[in-house]
Amino acid sequence: MSNDMSKEAIALKKAHLALMRHPKTALYSGVILMGKSEVVNAPFTAYTDGVNKKYSASFLKDLTDPERRALVLHENLHVALKHLTHGKSMFLEDKKLANVAADFVVNDIIMNITDTVSSSSREPLLTLPKGGVYDAKFSNWSMRQVYDYLRKKQKEREKQKPQEGKPCDDGESGSGGDQEQEQGGKPSDKYLDGDTDFRGSAGEGDEHDFEKLVEGLSQEEAKELSESIDRALREGGILAGRLGANVPRQIQDLLTPKINWRDELRDFVTSSIKGKDEYTWRKLNRRSLANDFITPSVENETIGRIIVAIDTSGSIGSDQITEFATELSSICETCEPDEVVVLWWDTQVHGKQVIDAGKYGALREILKPMGGGGTRVGCVSEYINEQQLSADCVMVFTDGYVEGDPVWSISSPTLWLVTQSNYFEPPVGKKVKFSQE
Repeated sequence: MSNDMSKEAIALKKAHLALMRHPKTALYSGVILMGKSEVVNAPFTAYTDGVNKKYSASFLKDLTDPERRALVLHENLHVALKHLTHGKSMFLEDKKLANVAADFVVNDIIMNITDTVSSSSREPLLTLPKGGVYDAKFSNWSMRQVYDYLRKKQKEREKQKPQEGKPCDDGESGSGGDQEQEQGGKPSDKYLDGDTDFRGSAGEGDEHDFEKLVEGLSQEEAKELSESIDRALREGGILAGRLGANVPRQIQDLLTPKINWRDELRDFVTSSIKGKDEYTWRKLNRRSLANDFITPSVENETIGRIIVAIDTSGSIGSDQITEFATELSSICETCEPDEVVVLWWDTQVHGKQVIDAGKYGALREILKPMGGGGTRVGCVSEYINEQQLSADCVMVFTDGYVEGDPVWSISSPTLWLVTQSNYFEPPVGKKVKFSQE
């Protein structure tokens, strides 16, 4: 390591210590200590593979102390929020847009830390380096929410104003690589709309090595890494709590105990089964047989109609619907409802599919999504009442970003599987957070 490199390595260490000691950033102490953090001669600004962090000596050299601290926190927030593992589907679909979405999320956290480096100093703790993307519109949004929003805007602009020529792509990833840089320092308009407060350039950013981390990890190793990050955050949370700091919502969501949505879904459906209080040995209970128990079944043990209302407003992807449908198919093959009615909705119900017994094994192949506009869940309740559809139970699969105070005038037990919003509270029934493994 050269003398210049040693100076930057010392500056990096100072940034680490300042962040670990400050009440607003002590939460990330454990994550900062994870993996290796080093200064290298490289063309990118900074880099993370989801565990390790590398910083360009030439880039660090030109930053102020507050900017260095912000850069270090930026990289460690990518690790803390598990962007590379949780964002796998987004990186595979559009790496450029996934990079930008992840940067918007971490920079929002950074911009909301407005403290000075110490109580006796006027120097800011953090200053976002030049070129860092930030938009107040995305405050408290998740990476998935930002990504879906940007992708939607991108598609709208492609339809309205076809681009001439091909986008620049030199084969590199991250900063100084394959993200577009507008001339004159103006951000690319495909990331904007009229009501945004956009700051920075989509052409400047850090590098996220998705392939190295995700493709090189087994499922067990990925789970172990996720648990290690959670432990590091909890340890940092203890220190942050002693210093009187508040934990950002995005981190709170990560540390909230997870409920297995599959178990909740199965329990919900089976609890809706109706039958007499008479038992018969002529037909054994198949649910008990599956667990190697021999018990009688309830006479006329049946479930009638199940209604499944699936939100197609755009935030729920086909892979999520497939995962949900796979589990529902297995449950229906066990419980044998008379029929499953699938309603596709956004601001209105666009279509109804009736799936009869005998076809439950192929349920995920049969489904044909319809719609894709805004979101108003009250339309489902209205439709069920207008069509006089009775049901033993109703399931609503939604992102949770619906109208305020939705009207839900259905007497059937209702289960809400919510993919995104942590603030949505259903008017009736039970809410379960849906998360992909």
